[in-house]
Amino acid sequence: MTQAAVSELDERVPGRRWTVRLDAASRGSAAVRVSCSRPACADQRLPSAAAGRAAAIAHLKAHLRAAPAPRAGAYCACRAEGCHTHLPDTDRHVRSEPWRCGGPVVLAVITDREGRWWQAMECCSRCAAATPGAKTAATSQVLKAADRPAPVATGTNVPQFYDRQVAAGPVPAPRSAPARRRPPQAKIAQRVIPHDLRPVALRDELVELGDLFRAYQQCDEPDLALLADLQERKARAFTTWADVSGIVSLRLDARRAEQAADAARLQHQQRTGGITDGEGPTVARLLTVATQWDHARSVLAHVADHAPLPGPEARLLVLMLALRTAHTGSGNLVGQDLTGLGLTDPEDLIEKLTGCGWLELPGTAGDLLASRPENPTPITVPSLAPREDGTGQFTFGKKMRPKLSGWAQKVVSDKKLRKTKATASTRLLALTLATQTNASGRLGPDGHGIALNVLTARVPVDAGELKHLADQLTAADWLTDVRLTDTHLTGQLTDRVLPLSCALRVPGTHPSE
Repeated sequence: MTQAAVSELDERVPGRRWTVRLDAASRGSAAVRVSCSRPACADQRLPSAAAGRAAAIAHLKAHLRAAPAPRAGAYCACRAEGCHTHLPDTDRHVRSEPWRCGGPVVLAVITDREGRWWQAMECCSRCAAATPGAKTAATSQVLKAADRPAPVATGTNVPQFYDRQVAAGPVPAPRSAPARRRPPQAKIAQRVIPHDLRPVALRDELVELGDLFRAYQQCDEPDLALLADLQERKARAFTTWADVSGIVSLRLDARRAEQAADAARLQHQQRTGGITDGEGPTVARLLTVATQWDHARSVLAHVADHAPLPGPEARLLVLMLALRTAHTGSGNLVGQDLTGLGLTDPEDLIEKLTGCGWLELPGTAGDLLASRPENPTPITVPSLAPREDGTGQFTFGKKMRPKLSGWAQKVVSDKKLRKTKATASTRLLALTLATQTNASGRLGPDGHGIALNVLTARVPVDAGELKHLADQLTAADWLTDVRLTDTHLTGQLTDRVLPLSCALRVPGTHPSE
């Protein structure tokens, strides 16, 4: 029986097949090329993919209208492509035997999901049903010779269809391509928002934020003020989401959203040239971003906790040396950098620092004070050198260090501080106050002043001397509206020195507010 079936297959003719393709015409152009596998069909060039797709479909339909009916004696053209019916079984028996096919021969049309090619082929109805997305365009029929009407020629090699078609048997319905049915999922920041998230107001806020972020990405021009507001809302929503779900990573995302909001507001401030709320003066700060302000405060805090010598003069000298050597523990210094700090006896202080081992010099303190810019003196602070694991006392990098050092040098060498011959204590207070203001220059994170215990921890003087130092800063046009109480120092940085300030971050607000 098998040999008879094989011989029967050998006598059958192979099924016809032709393909219409849509390809790019050239690089860098939207034009496309429509080609057909039939030799007589010339390529077409269309200006766009939409026009090319329409032309390809019309070309295929024209072929289907002119094509003769499927031949009942043809075997499947899909055998060469390895369709589902002709694939091998798991028991290694090849499923290409003729009795695997079944039903009448049909003319099936298939296409890829991206709409780049269309193919018509003769195959049996079983193979057509086993091919995903295949559609039957015509079915073979068995007619007696007496019942066949004579074809009427209307052109050269143009086949005509019979007006009566009798199906040879029941035709299986073609199997459609499997549809991906997924429930719609709301997302924000690549996170799926659960359908059962409660409270409902939180879920609605997250869904709305996701839509707003996607809409913002489609904008032609960036709106940094709007982006900062969206990041603010995202930070609050993610914090609440973390509270109700207990997912730790959500809290980290909320923190990143807060930082992104700060960065966006600061960029907006830089682009517009002033404070975004419109209530403060226009400020172009020397240190432009909040991370730089935080790093400046970290150095001041480190020196306050680890200064090897007491007193404000030693504190100021240690601070300036730490800023010069913060990244690697070593740096270069000239005498002019020290003589302009208002120190009473800089040589004695340097000798004390080298004597206790905090500072290392290749020569004497006098050599350091006499050094010139063309021949600077290398200095080393061993406690600031990186550890074996590569980490150091500070988290900023080598590009941040000169920015911080330049900022501090500009503060202590301010022309009016030099003109009034301000002491080292006054310059240290100026540095400290520059890092303890809000965005508009009012002292304290909320503009209501700095607690004296916080201030004297950074500037080691008593309250009586603090009043004298504040008066010196007022005379040097650094401070206005100064008021010293038993608990706080209040006041306002002048517009002249406001660019040297480092605004504090207030919980729930932005540095620019």
